[in-house]
Amino acid sequence: MVEIIKANQTHSDLIVEVGTQAFRESHGHSASKTDIDSYISKTYKKETILEEFNNQKVLYHLIYSDGVIAGFSKIELDTTNKNITDLSITKLDRIYLLEAFHGKQLGAKLFQFNVELSKKQHQNGIWLAVWTENQKAVNFYQNMGFKIVGAFDFKISETHSNPNHIMY
Repeated sequence: MVEIIKANQTHSDLIVEVGTQAFRESHGHSASKTDIDSYISKTYKKETILEEFNNQKVLYHLIYSDGVIAGFSKIELDTTNKNITDLSITKLDRIYLLEAFHGKQLGAKLFQFNVELSKKQHQNGIWLAVWTENQKAVNFYQNMGFKIVGAFDFKISETHSNPNHIMY
């Protein structure tokens, strides 16, 4: 059984744990261990996640498979992008699925959930940044109807960035 629930502050430790593991699984080979550790230490610390829950535009959701945490998503409502002229659009900031759950259509379910949530919030579209070398993710988003509309350098550390596509 698949269950998607809205996360709250009590889930911050779980988001830190899953975010750390999923980021290492998907991006761990994209930079040095020092650079990856630097990014994780800033992005996936409890204080950072707790602070995000104070922003009403930021929505986290957790996905479970048979009662086991499989991943999470983070969207930001009404977030503009210089490559997109539409207003009232959502940024799909993170959609992370642990490797053990790949191939079970959970990512597609969580993605579709966020599309519907965005529509309910009267948003006119969704945009995201995806690492250019993550061809599996790029293909997934293209299959969902997204188009590449720009580029972005995703800063991992002070000394390393990864090229990303902006997709809408």
